[in-house]
Amino acid sequence: MKILSVNAGSSSLKFTLFELPEEKPLISGYFERIGLSNSFYTIKYNGEKHKTEIELTSHQQAFEILVQELENYKIVESLDEIKGVGHRVVQGGSYFDKTVVIDDDVIGRIDELSSLAPLHNPAALVGIRASMEVIPGAVQTAVFDTAFHQTMPDYNYIYPVPYEWLDQYRIRKYGAHGTSHKYISMEMNKILGREDTKLITCHIGSGASISAVENGKCLNTSMGLTPNAGVMMGTRCGDIDATIIPYMLDKSSMPTKEIDRVLNKESGLLGIAGISSDMRDIEAAIKEGNERCELAVKMYVRRIADYIAKYYVEMGGCDAIVLTAGVCENAINIRRRILEEIKVLGVVLDDEANETRGETVCITTSDSKIPVYVIPTDEELMIAIDTYNLI
Repeated sequence: MKILSVNAGSSSLKFTLFELPEEKPLISGYFERIGLSNSFYTIKYNGEKHKTEIELTSHQQAFEILVQELENYKIVESLDEIKGVGHRVVQGGSYFDKTVVIDDDVIGRIDELSSLAPLHNPAALVGIRASMEVIPGAVQTAVFDTAFHQTMPDYNYIYPVPYEWLDQYRIRKYGAHGTSHKYISMEMNKILGREDTKLITCHIGSGASISAVENGKCLNTSMGLTPNAGVMMGTRCGDIDATIIPYMLDKSSMPTKEIDRVLNKESGLLGIAGISSDMRDIEAAIKEGNERCELAVKMYVRRIADYIAKYYVEMGGCDAIVLTAGVCENAINIRRRILEEIKVLGVVLDDEANETRGETVCITTSDSKIPVYVIPTDEELMIAIDTYNLI
């Protein structure tokens, strides 16, 4: 069965077509700068990339080109072969704890929750409506980043603020990256050969979050009401003293929206290092003696270790720690430094195994009390699997 995974941004559209249940990717692509100047799209097929510069005026046009390319590459002979389209939706609030088939009620809920994800939910709706228009015969599903975290107990998702804020303003922890945490926890359970596990899953990329996963369900996660909570990230500050915001409002001339922008776009690694939010640039600068970059990495690694230790205590131990996403799949030295920070838990790094990138590998020795694995995440595949299972 052919399932299309879709991730629509405000000016972009990313897709992968899978054959299920074989979990085989057939073709993928990325439409960029939709509705803007200098728009283009890239198709990846049989290991080769093909770029086409074209004026992209709308997401519907992008979908029309998408299905045309599927026919051009002879992936499908008819749109009827595409049985499902799974859409990534960032915010599902407390309404959705699993992937659902899209109907008018679901569309209304996604729209209602746009205030909690103003950059993402409206873009997802644009993609959903375009897909329904261009591929009307397929089952359309919504796969929510927040759904996996809806199993958190109330004492973990409710903030210690007036309880009325939960009912009146939906102030609570929702988390993010749930599709990734779900995927890598499932993969880790396959490796361990059982489901009754305690896992600490670490999605460490430009955005970063850490989850405690017990028996396949999320017990706790580091991101909160928004993705700007938890560990220090590429440009996001993560956890800070909430009073910093009114203090800066009083002491500076910055309005609320500007402070929010700085905390999301100019903080984290970028804010401390001062040169870049990209770990490759920061590590290169450290080799040249840049002290602020070294400080940034120390802070970054320390905060990741803090959450691992926190969840280790919360679950009363763990069966495995999993590292994934851009930084932890590729930055060998950062993985080494993280494991150095948690060696008190009995973690012992295997230096030779750690010299790998982009593959599933255990990077601890056989005598390590907790195995640590690197597992490349695949959110697009998880979207396709959820959609296939629904169909």
